[in-house]
Amino acid sequence: MNVREMQEAIIRLKKETGTAILAHSYQAREITEIADYTGDSYKLSVDAKSLAEENILFCGVHFMAETAKILSPQKRVYLANPNAGCPMAEQMDKEMIAAVKAEDPNRTVVAYINTTAALKTVCDVCVTSSSALKIVKAIENDKILFIPDCNLGDFVKRNCPEKDIRLLNGGCPTHAAVTAKDVMAAKNEHPEALFLVHPECRPQVVELADYVGSTSGIIDFAKKSDAKEFIIGTETSIAEHLQYDCPEKKFFPVTRDIVCHNMKLTTLPDVYRSLLAIRDGSGEASEIVMDEELIMASRRCIDEMIRLGG
Repeated sequence: MNVREMQEAIIRLKKETGTAILAHSYQAREITEIADYTGDSYKLSVDAKSLAEENILFCGVHFMAETAKILSPQKRVYLANPNAGCPMAEQMDKEMIAAVKAEDPNRTVVAYINTTAALKTVCDVCVTSSSALKIVKAIENDKILFIPDCNLGDFVKRNCPEKDIRLLNGGCPTHAAVTAKDVMAAKNEHPEALFLVHPECRPQVVELADYVGSTSGIIDFAKKSDAKEFIIGTETSIAEHLQYDCPEKKFFPVTRDIVCHNMKLTTLPDVYRSLLAIRDGSGEASEIVMDEELIMASRRCIDEMIRLGG
């Protein structure tokens, strides 16, 4: 079965099983082509709420599928590859942050959406990379603990100097691996290109950017810009997707090493096999199972984000 034949089989199985496919923007092109929705993780979870399908197959990493389940507990949510985790989401746990809160109880705990459901239960409000600055500014308390990404936290701290923001040592190893030297090398090779960067990158990298924003923000900026060349400072798949969507423009990854290997674990055959398992009821599809108590406790910080305008 070639790629096109497998994609056609997946489209048939989606309809047969009542399954919608959500694919994060970092997924491979052959997966985003058969997805019902693509985008950032939180947007996809919100999209899932309005879908008629009772089954959701998430092509991304574990915390993303968890968030979809939290927001749509009545649906059956599956992860296409159960081994796809997120080092950032898993590097801080509930017990660690509970201990930090006990030592410094006057801070509002702001959690990046890229965290586990268990960790969200001890946090006060969630943020996305696009809403983080807005939400932190809207919090009444001036004392903030921002977790887990210290680079995104630093971006918020620099742009919100009126707040006392404490950061912990954590973050996305893929984005943090990009250096200012990488950026200057890319700029020297492509002197006409604008540099678009994700705020999960190091502060000295962000300082060199023409635009700083979420993955969706980077995509929208590149599509709308009159510029013809761009250096993309996030996962390499975004440069690839943009090249397909805007063939009249040129897109260059800031470095060939900015690859999320967990995102790359999910393959088109994973999607195909998951749908077969859902159809056959074999139990081999990786379903996200969460009890009601965990769903309710982890949702509180997401609801607070929505209340604050996120």
